[in-house]
Parts: sequence; structure tokens; C-alpha cells
Amino acid sequence: MSSPAVTITWPDYPAEAATLGGALRDAGLEPRLAPKLGARTPAELKGLLNGAVGAIVSTDPFDADVLAGAPDLRVIARVGVGTDSIDLAAATRRGVVVTITPGANETTVAEHTIALMLALVRRICEQDGAIRRGEWNRTGPHLPGSLHGRTVGLVGYGRIGRLVAKRLRGFDVRILATDPTVRTADPGVELVDLTALLAESDVVSLHAPLEPATAGLIGREEIRAMRSGAMLVNTARGGMVDEPALLDALRSAHLGGAALDVFADEPPAGNELLGLPNVVATAHVAGLSERSVDEMTRRATASVLDVVAGRRPADVANPTVFDHRRHG
Repeated sequence: MSSPAVTITWPDYPAEAATLGGALRDAGLEPRLAPKLGARTPAELKGLLNGAVGAIVSTDPFDADVLAGAPDLRVIARVGVGTDSIDLAAATRRGVVVTITPGANETTVAEHTIALMLALVRRICEQDGAIRRGEWNRTGPHLPGSLHGRTVGLVGYGRIGRLVAKRLRGFDVRILATDPTVRTADPGVELVDLTALLAESDVVSLHAPLEPATAGLIGREEIRAMRSGAMLVNTARGGMVDEPALLDALRSAHLGGAALDVFADEPPAGNELLGLPNVVATAHVAGLSERSVDEMTRRATASVLDVVAGRRPADVANPTVFDHRRHG
């Protein structure tokens, strides 16, 4: 009789733990590696879940149909904190526990955000490309800017937004923040509404979760309301930004640049934003470092082990699932 399977789509899950032994195998579970390295359809995902009692996942599309086609599934351990790719209501109805790993990579995201801001303002990528082409562009239209003395607006002031603000204080900038769930800010941070933030910020940085209220939050009207020459940084979710509107604003020079770690479609093959010199892009790596990957992997694995053993895991994204289980 074969062991219950755990499908692992998290691409950084250590292969040796799946093939040579590890916590899952020690618990009598069979790891099934299926790393998500690009776009994946619900139909493709459904085919990977046959007989799986658990899943350690990236941004795979767990919609209601996928969940209905995985009757053995008991737990989805999301590596990271975003659950926008998982139908939480459908998972709850089916008694599937969904867990996340908050706190494991927030410092890394904050560091990456600052790195993107500096790369954009100081035109690091443009300089790097020019040097490699044999050019020596130092002044005139190639002159870099400075973060010092600017106004930076944070859209979303949760744990990551606060960590970004903490790091920004060393640059002597004015910090604005908008977040409908926050009533008080830390010293040195001004809480304003989104309209004021867009109008007054030289750099706008996104740190909100993707949900119905934030999908398309930075649309054509909001981009038009931003300061001429302002810059946009997105380490949150690509679905928060109207990319065609952003492209138009960058081409017309209404905006001075954009730094994007996330895109509406990932990987962003053929995305015209990547052809612009004033766009800095990274491959959805803001939350990734050796330390954060190790911690997120450990915690996601622990969540699967807990559920399979009948224990309540930490950091459950759909806590009402336990009510459904009791009455199911």
C-alpha cells in the first residue's frame, strides 16, 4: 500500500528532503515534487493532486473546481502570506485547512523594496546597461536623482509597510501612508487618504494584499493623479496595477519610472513594460533569501504534519474551517 502523498509546488523545497528523506518521509508521507516555474492552469494543477492529502504550494490556482477534484486533500500550506490564488471559501466548505507563513519573509521584502527604490532613483540599471555598451553617461538627461528629501507614499501600512517606513527614516524622507485598517501610525509617518498620497508623493510603494477591494487599485485615474515625474514601486501583487495605464504614463514621461517585482501575469513574457529603460524588474523575489526560504519551508512542512496528525497548525488563513470539520 502506497503512502499518502504531499504535492510540493514550492520551487525552493529542498530536493534532498523529498528524495533522500526528511520530515515528511519520517511521518510516512510521500513527497511529490512538481515545482511551479511558470504559469499553471487549474487543469494542470488538478492533475498533480491525485491522492494528495497535503500540498506545499507557491501561487498555484486552487479554485473551487481544483478543490472539488482533490477529495483527499486536507491541507494547503501556502509558502508566503498571499492567499489570492486560493478560493478560501471553497477550501473551508470542503474542510481543507489553508495555512500561511507570516513573519518569515517580511524583513526581506522591506529590504528589497528599498533596493528597488534606490535602483530606480539612482538609475542603477540604466547605468549598468550603458557601461556594458561602452557608454559613459554621467550628466544631462542621464543624471540620477536622490531619495534624500523626497516624499515617499506607502499604500498599505501593515507589517511590511511599517518595516519599509522604519528603513526609510535613515534617508531623511517625508513618509506618507494610507491604509483603511490603520488608525494610528508610528512617529514620523503621516496617515493620509489615497488621493492625498498620490498627489504628494515622489515615490509610491505598494504594500497591500490583493483582494477585491485592492484589485486594480492603481488604475488610469490614480496614475494620472500622481505627480509628474513620480515613480511607482510594486512588491505586493501585479493585479493591483493597471499595467497598460502604467505603460502609457511611462512612455509619455508623466511618470519617471517604475520598479516591479510582481506582474499581472507571471512570468511576464512579452510584457511591453520590460522594453522601457526606466523600468526596473525582478522575478517576484522580494520575499526570497536563504534565510526566509528555509524558514518558510520549515513552517509550511510543519503545517502539513500538524494537520495530518490531527493537530491544529499555526497561522491558519481560514480558521472557520474547524467549525465545518466539527459539523461535517
